[in-house]
Amino acid sequence: MGEFFRVLTDNADLFRDGFINTVKLFLIAGVGSLVLGTLLGAMRVSPVPALRAFGATYVNLVRNTPLTLVFAFLVFAVPKLDVNIDYFPSACIALIAYTSAFVCEVVRSGVNTVAAGQAEAARALGMTFGQVLTLIVLPQALRAMVPPMMSVFIAMLKNTTIAAGFSVLEAGAIPAYMAERGEPQFAVLLWITIGFLILILPLVVLQRVLERKWRVAR
Repeated sequence: MGEFFRVLTDNADLFRDGFINTVKLFLIAGVGSLVLGTLLGAMRVSPVPALRAFGATYVNLVRNTPLTLVFAFLVFAVPKLDVNIDYFPSACIALIAYTSAFVCEVVRSGVNTVAAGQAEAARALGMTFGQVLTLIVLPQALRAMVPPMMSVFIAMLKNTTIAAGFSVLEAGAIPAYMAERGEPQFAVLLWITIGFLILILPLVVLQRVLERKWRVAR
């Protein structure tokens, strides 16, 4: 047991830096994917055929592309176009582009749970599509969106480890550094697992709190 705790205490700086970057990736990509995914979701339910087609094409293309390829495109292909982006911003963009497709589908599914008659009544009162969506539909759809949305963000948190393969120092990169220091990999992986459990737990608690609050509000 002493050896197990020694791995953490002797390498606290590496664990700290790795998980801080993981949290940064998660927060930046979470906000970005929520904004972009909501816009794409609005396109998916838009009355404009061109917008619906664009949203559907984006979602189908990105969801069927491995996240590793999205990372590889931004890290290796984009610089060939004389567009130089550092590794960390590239990882953020890759996570946003990929996760927003899943957020879009959650938004679309949530919107579909709202009775169509409410949107029709709002349009009959002269409200625009944007007003109907933001004032009438989305506030009600949020209740149905919480569980799948939290699942998407938990998956994104775990997907941040892919950035380790593209020169970003985050939690997924810790085992490689620890191997160079000769530390036992089993203990290293256990500490990383514990770290991710600590990060995921608040999301699970938040999900349950929101579900309970809105269930009572109904």
